[in-house]
Amino acid sequence: MPPERTVLVTGVSGNLGARLLPLLSDFHVVGVDTCPPDSSSLARFEQADLGREPSCWQLIELLRETGARSVIHLAFVLDPVRSGVLDPERMWQINVAGTARVMEAVSVVNRTGGQVEQFIFPSSAVVYGPETPGPVKEEAPLRAHTLPYAIHKRECDEVVRYRAESLGECRTYMVRPHIFVGASVQNYMMGALRGTPLGNSQRAARMRAAGERLPWLLPRGNKYLEKRFQFVHVDDMARLLVHLLNRPASDPSLTILNVAGRGEPITIQRCAEIAQARIKRVPTRAACHAVLRLLWKLGISSIPPTALPYLIGSYTVDTTRLQHFLGEEYERVIQYTIEDALRDSFKSRG
Repeated sequence: MPPERTVLVTGVSGNLGARLLPLLSDFHVVGVDTCPPDSSSLARFEQADLGREPSCWQLIELLRETGARSVIHLAFVLDPVRSGVLDPERMWQINVAGTARVMEAVSVVNRTGGQVEQFIFPSSAVVYGPETPGPVKEEAPLRAHTLPYAIHKRECDEVVRYRAESLGECRTYMVRPHIFVGASVQNYMMGALRGTPLGNSQRAARMRAAGERLPWLLPRGNKYLEKRFQFVHVDDMARLLVHLLNRPASDPSLTILNVAGRGEPITIQRCAEIAQARIKRVPTRAACHAVLRLLWKLGISSIPPTALPYLIGSYTVDTTRLQHFLGEEYERVIQYTIEDALRDSFKSRG
């Protein structure tokens, strides 16, 4: 065994993985992904496709060989266009079946003499659905719908809760972070705020080259401008994952935590002001959906029309449990307020 504790990180080449790796200097890090990360800090890299069944046996052997004590499962397809995973069934196999495969590997290893002590999985606040009755606690029902990413996160959340007991003497931590922000982050909400035409058409490429920005589409009505959002800075999320790695063995077998930046949620109108985004009002939700569908079909925007409920809804979470869980470490781990986290995403815009 190496002198450092070994942690296995799936999806290590993604954005969160890139922000996490520099914080893991005290660990022996084994990375798993379809392609290696830019960082050279890994002790070992294993190429694996979690969307395929043989990856489960590959992970079993890897866990046994490395003696990993902790597994952080970050592998997840959010954006079909940017990832190139356009087949819905293939996306489900990577996201949902892939999560089950990682947990099965941990379960098999622990049943056969291994000592994986921690399984850490970032779920998402989208599991609660695009509209919640104010800030919801972790016990709230999961009502994600329409958007494949949200549905897959909900199904993964259910898989993790259902299978946690099968991991043996392994503590499971599942966090439900709100929308990631930061200069390095690209997701549907950041795409809407930045207005970058990230579609794969030649027209989108010309628009990007010319510095053109798409407007943020909203139905008419003041209620949409007053919808409230929460964000969490990707670096705060990375700090939280490291904190979980150092938690005591006395933690319960399953811990579920809502995660967002400090402070109060901010309105859509305030988000647009920070991003210097132009809001375009359309008569109805249906009209908004039709425009998004057209931009998607023409390959101008990478935001699918199924994302609309999550772009104009309000699904805030209660983070009281997180604050109690972190205690005196809360402000060291969650360093950004919600507004400051979003503002950090647009520093270059002055």
